[in-house]
Amino acid sequence: MAEEAILGYLEKNIEISDSGRFADEFGLDHSDVVNVIKSLNGFRYVEAEDIKKEKWILTDEGESYTATGSPEVQLFLEIPPEGIPREELQKKLGPSIFKIGCAQAAKNKWVEMGKQLISRKVQHVDDKVKNLLLQIKDGKAIQDDDIKALKARKLIVSQTWKGYSVKKGPNYAPRRKKTTTDLTRENLQRGDWRGLEFKDYNFNALGQPTEGGHLHPLLKVRDQLKDIFRQMGFEEMATDKYVESSYWNFDTLFQPQQHPARDAHDTFFLLAPSSTKELPEDYVERVKRVHESGGYGSKGYGYDWKREEANKNLLRTHTTAVSARVLYSLAQKPFAPKKYFSIDRVFRNEAVDRTHLAEFHQIEGLICDRGLTLGDLIGVLHDFFSRLGMSKLRFKPAYNPYTEPSMEIFSYHEGLKKWVEVGNSGIFRPEMLLPMGFPDDVRVIAWGLSLERPTMILYGIDNIRDLFGHKVDLNLIKKNSMCRLGINPS
Repeated sequence: MAEEAILGYLEKNIEISDSGRFADEFGLDHSDVVNVIKSLNGFRYVEAEDIKKEKWILTDEGESYTATGSPEVQLFLEIPPEGIPREELQKKLGPSIFKIGCAQAAKNKWVEMGKQLISRKVQHVDDKVKNLLLQIKDGKAIQDDDIKALKARKLIVSQTWKGYSVKKGPNYAPRRKKTTTDLTRENLQRGDWRGLEFKDYNFNALGQPTEGGHLHPLLKVRDQLKDIFRQMGFEEMATDKYVESSYWNFDTLFQPQQHPARDAHDTFFLLAPSSTKELPEDYVERVKRVHESGGYGSKGYGYDWKREEANKNLLRTHTTAVSARVLYSLAQKPFAPKKYFSIDRVFRNEAVDRTHLAEFHQIEGLICDRGLTLGDLIGVLHDFFSRLGMSKLRFKPAYNPYTEPSMEIFSYHEGLKKWVEVGNSGIFRPEMLLPMGFPDDVRVIAWGLSLERPTMILYGIDNIRDLFGHKVDLNLIKKNSMCRLGINPS
């Protein structure tokens, strides 16, 4: 309908000067007219130029006054000749209309505002505000001073109206020719393809925007850390077992079965399958013996070690369970020095807050060689953390069931201007290594830290739930910056 009206009008007239007036004249919806003009302009049937007009429209408050009258007139009409108490008038009009009406009526000098009584000063008033609002609603022009007054009272707002002026284009025709977009099998069979007019191919049209994948900040930092480990000659351990037995997660690490970390309040135990069925029996017997009565220079823990506790399945609480498996496998072969690392997810039954989640990522590195000392561990830690941009380190003695000596690692944070704990480290105990079958002089130095903490520092995130989990803003994933760790090129 709109297309026929536009093309038919241009057949007899030079132009459509205003698409808005054209729509009103022909009883058409202006948005439909605009859509048709855009389409005809695209096919060069017409040439269209933008028209922009500023017009005033009523706010919701202004719209309401066209029906009820302005507050000052409402107030005036409620005042009897003898006057009325303020409280009674406010009760009749309501607080909002009363407040506005008093201010405007007093400004117009219509009323006398006594302390107790409000009375009329004139006998008749005209509702100029209502009349002006009705004129604007009908599209009529009013004076600039009146516009300013209504705008100041927030009864009208400016709105930009957009339309078109339209002339004939180079491809103008009274009716649009139907062009074909597809050549079908039926067209070829019938032979009517010869008479078809095909739509020109638009080589400038943009296709659908391609949606590529986006790397999470944790993945970017993880890849950088993997590069650092590889530069230092480390091999990556397989970390594909989220479900682990208590034996590999705790017992092989010389962690006693009554240790608080093995409580259900700290560890996620599985209901099904609840226990493992495969463990290396000769190794199990050696681990049992060192727990109960010691060995290798240790007194052990002096309790009855229970196989059913070791068999319990759980979600691994640290990637050191992976290290235990790898070291046991290494000990079954002729000894050769090795460097290993892992970065993967671990699970702990912790209360969730801004710094803790029930699942997070652990970074772990270890070196297995003959005659390693605490000095070797400190030297490796300085090398590793300097590649992360942490050159100032301090170490504090600590306790771990499976390392002795043990050290907490602190780095000076230039932004926070204080020392921040960044990891834990130590030398694996003989009670852990010798039952595996390693020679007496073999030592393993190791350290670990979370992946989340350096990532949060690097990306300026102070709540771990904004980095990892179901509450993460997807814009963070799409727009996070490149990862640039302070890697020492040497």
